Amino acid sequence: MSQRASARVAVPAAILLVLVALGLAYFLIPRNGQKGPGDQPGDEPSFREEAEKAGITFKMLFLPGEQGVNFKTNLYDHGSGLAVGDFDGDGHDDIYFVNQLGPNVLYRNNKDGTFTDVTAKAGVGLGDRICVAAAWGDYDNDGKQDLFVTSTRGGNVLFHNNGDGTFTDVTNKAGLTHVGHSQTAVFFDYDNDGYLDLFVTNTGKWTLADKEPGGRYFPGVGTLLELAACPREYNILYHNNGNGTFTDVTTKARLAGKGWSSDVAVFDYNDDGYLDLLVTNMFGASQLYRNNKDSTFTDVTKEVLRRTSWGATGAKAFDFNNDGRLDLFIVDMHSDMWMQPPWPPRESEYDLTKKYSHVAGGVYPKRGGKEIEELFLSAFKIRYEDVLFGNTFFKNLGGGECMEISDQANLETFWPWGAVPGDFDNDGFEDVFIPAGMGFPYDYWPNSLMMNKGDETFTDRAKALGIDPPPGGAYYKEKIAKRPSARSSRAAATVYHEGRLDLAVNNFNGRAYYFRNHFPKKNYIAFQPNELKGN
Repeated sequence: MSQRASARVAVPAAILLVLVALGLAYFLIPRNGQKGPGDQPGDEPSFREEAEKAGITFKMLFLPGEQGVNFKTNLYDHGSGLAVGDFDGDGHDDIYFVNQLGPNVLYRNNKDGTFTDVTAKAGVGLGDRICVAAAWGDYDNDGKQDLFVTSTRGGNVLFHNNGDGTFTDVTNKAGLTHVGHSQTAVFFDYDNDGYLDLFVTNTGKWTLADKEPGGRYFPGVGTLLELAACPREYNILYHNNGNGTFTDVTTKARLAGKGWSSDVAVFDYNDDGYLDLLVTNMFGASQLYRNNKDSTFTDVTKEVLRRTSWGATGAKAFDFNNDGRLDLFIVDMHSDMWMQPPWPPRESEYDLTKKYSHVAGGVYPKRGGKEIEELFLSAFKIRYEDVLFGNTFFKNLGGGECMEISDQANLETFWPWGAVPGDFDNDGFEDVFIPAGMGFPYDYWPNSLMMNKGDETFTDRAKALGIDPPPGGAYYKEKIAKRPSARSSRAAATVYHEGRLDLAVNNFNGRAYYFRNHFPKKNYIAFQPNELKGN
């Protein structure tokens, strides 16, 4: 699934929070493990789940007719995401959680480690449609972050930030009235004209013609092969006209893609001063688009990356080795879908830390899976020369060259939905949190916390650092059809708090997590704004 997180850039060797204001009262630079203001006695290297304590009670509800007793294999099982941004300009991160069945929720940061639900006042609940993802961005350059929300056949929405804690739906006025099966949205300035443009990914026509009897949503197809046969939908690039409106320039820009797009990573891979795009593909090769600096893009995947993850649902660019170049991590959820029981998968049956060379690697030849392989090859039109079955991690070598090193870096994981980079222990190297798992009717699978060892490798410390097992245990108390229902996460984002990065996590058919970072404070810079009084 798409990452569904805010466009956040973590700074190697320091976590930098810039608060725009009419003056700076002070700055503080704790170093080498020295304590800074706000340290608590007993802080130790760990995360602690403190959603209830923080005032976060959000629960993402799935669609019972799609993922309940009669589980269907369609994109409703991807759940919903979240976005982090400072909507009120007070220098503290706020959180917008996205929902399927019920309203989305906006939490304002109270500046003391707690949050308040301000959805009703803000007017951004959107409980009338199946929402998928969200993105913050100041599209009109008025100094306030606006909000864009995607949906499945309910219409995408642009909310203008009024600056008084409320938002106005300006979708029609802005020209952003697309209705389809949308996924991730990202604001970025592709032509360097000083205005944020908007890129929206779309998947395929995987829902049926008529709404379910309750009229709340369109049912989806029921099987993986039905999904493969659905007509594709294509991405949209909207150019910001600088007057509050947008124009669809997808055809000119050559960014329609190949269908079944999920997440987007925006970064300048070749250091030419123009932002490029990596677009993941749920059922095929992801695409790297080079910005040609003339408002067009060229697909350079084969030239630069060669083979990418076949079933990618998330991607992020970050500098994992502090060489000044952005590297690229793509997580592959759907390559694992062909695995057969037993559940949960056992390493004695499958090696879950390694890639397979072909689509039926986990069952062929052990289980006579040649027929399964041929079925998948035909249904999804798989070209082995274009894809790898598992995560891919591309080390940026400079000069527009990349090398795939996911296995060497120990970044192969199972059932991942996205990637959230951040220097969680403030040691100067960026780590990665990976939300994972399927939920009902499958067994539990843990999230991963891949800590950067500083030698171009990572190690999973989810259990040691308080991420796993999840609060309340691996399974919900409530069963579905008298069967256990496993907890699973779908999306996450970092939240800056007093020199450390917390983690907000949106979970499938369950309440959100808020993992408070209790690593010792060190190696960060923070600025506090102070309004200058005139005479």
